[in-house]
Amino acid sequence: MTVKTLSISSAFIWRRVHSLMGFWLVLYLAIHLLTNSQAALWIGDDGSGFVRLVNFLEEIPYLQVVETVLIGIPLVVHAVWGVKRALQARCNDTGSNGHTPSLSYSRNRAFTWQRLSSWILLFGIIGHVAQMRFLDAPTKTPSAKGERFLTKLNFDEGLYTLAPRLHADLFYAPDIVDARFALQEMDSLALQAPRKSNQFVPETEGKLAEIQEALQEKAFLEKLASFSLKQNQVVAVSKTPGTAFLLMVRETFKSPLMAALYTIFVLAAVFHACNGFWTFLITWGLILSYRSQKAMLPLSLAMMFVLSFLGLAAIWCSYWVNLRY
Repeated sequence: MTVKTLSISSAFIWRRVHSLMGFWLVLYLAIHLLTNSQAALWIGDDGSGFVRLVNFLEEIPYLQVVETVLIGIPLVVHAVWGVKRALQARCNDTGSNGHTPSLSYSRNRAFTWQRLSSWILLFGIIGHVAQMRFLDAPTKTPSAKGERFLTKLNFDEGLYTLAPRLHADLFYAPDIVDARFALQEMDSLALQAPRKSNQFVPETEGKLAEIQEALQEKAFLEKLASFSLKQNQVVAVSKTPGTAFLLMVRETFKSPLMAALYTIFVLAAVFHACNGFWTFLITWGLILSYRSQKAMLPLSLAMMFVLSFLGLAAIWCSYWVNLRY
């Protein structure tokens, strides 16, 4: 007598993994939008909540490893399987051509928008990461006064009053030229360390501290001198990463075009997340009856409204309302 064993298909397993990664990314999206909204909400607070949260996150040990494991890998796994499903999808919520059915139901339309939003997210996330993490990301450098974070900005009159409140220093094109001259003078100075000794010599301690401070200042000037500025551009030098990222966010949403693109990106992400959360509950057997599924729709819509509000507030209020002056 032979006993047949049931095997679980790889497609079933990957659908479950895709669902779990999506749920994890929904939680991350909520935290991300909540953090970003603090650059805009609590008007008059100069985004201090945003600064505190970013400073806390930037102090996490091995941050790049944590981001890769907790965000990068789930995102890639969800995206790869999602693209495969999007390519296989056959949307039929529009008019029929006589060869395919037309099923213009609300859940069928949601299925179509889920697939369309996945393509927006694919390209939007690539652009978002490229801009925020590489192209426009603040640069960290040591200085004689501690770590500093440099951000290139297009100048506007609001920076006259905003920069002092955020404790950021602004450097213009002539300052970059001065930094290059200062570097040339430092190169001409011989920074010789005192002779080594196995005994404590107070003069040596002072000399080494002076050399170390000079080297740190040289590193700062080198980083500052590496910027190429137009007449309408400045470099903001901040003491904390949170302040630098706040200025970067403000700079991004100062452009109406970028604000419009991010609006589409955020709305697509929110719909994809909230509709995906609803299907996640079905996939894992948490809402199987028609009544429970219908009851969960208002919760998904409420999530969609709250997350959309947080995301759109960050986009349209960071510069235009809260941090313009």
